[in-house]
Amino acid sequence: MQITRRGRLRLGGGALLLAWLAAGGPAAAQHDTATVRVKDVATLDGVQPMPLIGYGLVVGLNKTGDRRQTVFSTQTLANMLQNLGLVVPGQAIKVENVAAVLVTGELPAFARPGARLDVTVSSVGDARSLQGGTLIATALRGIDGAVYALAQGPLTLGGFGGGRGGNSVQVNHLTAGRVPGGALVQLGQQTVLPRGGTLTLSLRDADFATARRLADAINLELGDGAARPIDAGTVGLVVPPRYEGAVPELMAQLEQLPIDVDAPARVVVNERTGTVVVGANVRLGLAAVAHGNLSVRISTRYDVSQPAPFSSGETQIVPQERVEVDEAEARLVALPEGATLDAVVQALNALGATPRDIIAIMQALRSAGALRAELIVI
Repeated sequence: MQITRRGRLRLGGGALLLAWLAAGGPAAAQHDTATVRVKDVATLDGVQPMPLIGYGLVVGLNKTGDRRQTVFSTQTLANMLQNLGLVVPGQAIKVENVAAVLVTGELPAFARPGARLDVTVSSVGDARSLQGGTLIATALRGIDGAVYALAQGPLTLGGFGGGRGGNSVQVNHLTAGRVPGGALVQLGQQTVLPRGGTLTLSLRDADFATARRLADAINLELGDGAARPIDAGTVGLVVPPRYEGAVPELMAQLEQLPIDVDAPARVVVNERTGTVVVGANVRLGLAAVAHGNLSVRISTRYDVSQPAPFSSGETQIVPQERVEVDEAEARLVALPEGATLDAVVQALNALGATPRDIIAIMQALRSAGALRAELIVI
């Protein structure tokens, strides 16, 4: 597939992010496909990372750590100090430079002792910020309870904050961060590759067309009958005799093969942020779109009615209500049968639609049966 356009548009008063891979002109195919490597869309079945989790402490904070309400952080600190030979009752600890955190990460299938992993550190107490903190040694356990890695190191937050109360500033999220390369693998996964027989390749995104193309690419490389699609998400592979006992060499050869990946037409909208992402294969049926804005503003002004001198009257507050109704002129845009994404973008630009309007228009087109795509709201 040829990538001909990729960009960012601003429609109306807000930002509308349109990420697309548009067709390359009138001679383009009905459905766009992308040529990628096998390793980008499929993995060997049974070879997967293991999630790791641990509980630990972040120290070195500037009075932004857990407060008295979070009792388990002081208990953890007291236990750690006791292991170091210093006995301090937990209720006697009154520090704000410590925060209790959960540490998460993933152990790759073929990671061996000595390898380093990135980990994510998230506050579980009432700490205000982990800025400037250092994670102390934390055991990361797998689903079987065994310790697979130890994490330690300074945090990177990607943001900053300062000040107190109303005189403060904060950029990005300050109660979660990462420790790049902060986990040292202590125990690797027991991953055993088959020496022969059959293998199963799993697609990351199940699709019958992609599974068939993957099998065709493998058969072209290894010979007819070597692979066949089992379902939309898996492809069976018979290991050739010359690769018995050499599955890594076989996978290294297959992972470099190019295949054409097909994907369903999708439109993804996020109403919270006003983001609309339109996929490459989106088509429209015959439709006409009219768009206009109706706004109603109600305002109240309070006037004071002052009586004349020596009239024995009372001062009264009289509300003056005002109602204004404005309706923008609606414009009608006709979309022909089979209109592509370019036509959709041009039509929405012609309407002067904002991101919120785009979402409403997309939902209306889907309800009318004119949007030939799956509409996903996140």
